[in-house]
Amino acid sequence: MMLTPLLVDVAGTLAAASGPLRYALVFLFAAIPVVEILVVVPAGIGLGLDPVATGVVAFAGNVTSVYALVAFHRRLSRWLRTRRPATDQGPSDRYARARSLWDRYGLPGLAVGGPVLTGVHVAALVALLAGSSSRPVAGWMTVGIGVWTVLLVAGSAFGLSLLGLA
Repeated sequence: MMLTPLLVDVAGTLAAASGPLRYALVFLFAAIPVVEILVVVPAGIGLGLDPVATGVVAFAGNVTSVYALVAFHRRLSRWLRTRRPATDQGPSDRYARARSLWDRYGLPGLAVGGPVLTGVHVAALVALLAGSSSRPVAGWMTVGIGVWTVLLVAGSAFGLSLLGLA
C-alpha cells in the first residue's frame, strides 16, 4: 500500500472539516489500523492544527483502539478462525515483520518498533498470539505509541518551523 495517497486522503478529509470536528477526525483516523498516528499526526500538524492537541488526541485514539483489541482479542481470534478459508496463504508481510521483531526483541522491542514497522495493532496482536498477558501488552503498546507520538509531533512541528511554515 502506498502511504502518499493515504496521507492525501487523510489530509483532504481533515482540511474539509472545521473546528472540533477536525480533532474528532484525528481521534478516529488514529484509531484506524492502517492510518494510525504515523499518518494523522503529520497531516494534522501540516494543516495547522495545534501540535500538542493533535498529539494528545491522536495518542488517545490509537491507544483506545489498541485497548479494545487487547480486550477482545480472544473473541476476535475465534471469529477470524471461523472466517478464514481452508486455503490460507500464510501470514501477511506485516505479520511476518512483527513476528520477527517479537522473536528478536520480545515485547518491549515489538512495542517500540511496531507502530512504525508493522502498525501497532498488528504488533499487539502478535504479542497476544505469542502468549503475552493482556496487561503487559497494553502497557508496552502504550509506551510505544507515546514515544512515537512525541517523536512525530516534535518532528512535524520542527520540520514545519524549519521550512518557515509554522
